[in-house]
Amino acid sequence: MSQSLKKVTLITGASSGIGLELSHIFAKNGHDLILIARSSDKLYQLADELRNNYSIQVASFANDLSKMSEVQYVVDAIKSEGAFIEYLVNNAGVGDYGKFEDQDWDKIEQQINLNMKTLTYLCHAFLPVMKTKNTGHILNVASTAAFRPGPLMAVYFATKSYVLSLSEALSNELKDTNVYVTAYCPGATATNFAMNAQATNSSFI
Repeated sequence: MSQSLKKVTLITGASSGIGLELSHIFAKNGHDLILIARSSDKLYQLADELRNNYSIQVASFANDLSKMSEVQYVVDAIKSEGAFIEYLVNNAGVGDYGKFEDQDWDKIEQQINLNMKTLTYLCHAFLPVMKTKNTGHILNVASTAAFRPGPLMAVYFATKSYVLSLSEALSNELKDTNVYVTAYCPGATATNFAMNAQATNSSFI
């Protein structure tokens, strides 16, 4: 990671969908970036594209953030470089479709880890410095799923309710500072999410 990255925006799930679009928006507005995604080929291609098109610094991590060991690796690497995460975008998320009792436990655990545990850990890791500097913004990508239960996607909907609740609580705790927490709650969006969740026939997403 470049030593010149000192004040940056961190985006998870950056190589596709909403994360991809947000990466372009932040880059267009002159932000140096740290991008994280599992898909290394797409990620490295995106990083090169943003460097060339917007003359910004971009560091990239091809890591699986549903695994806490890899989350810890990324956080340690960023902190060792002394980078200040001014904007944290917790976009990475995963879902699965089907009756709860029939779903594979590993997929359930992956949703809980990525959608809640990793998001919470990243907030906890970078919020203290934002608070010390009295500047920063955390954008947690929730969903309209956060506002209701979701039969056949019970765990996914529950994780998004958690994201919304956590974001609102942190925003309240930080109300007397210049640090902000926002929950972004998009509805059905033209991404690969439904296909990856095997939920293309769902009326909810």
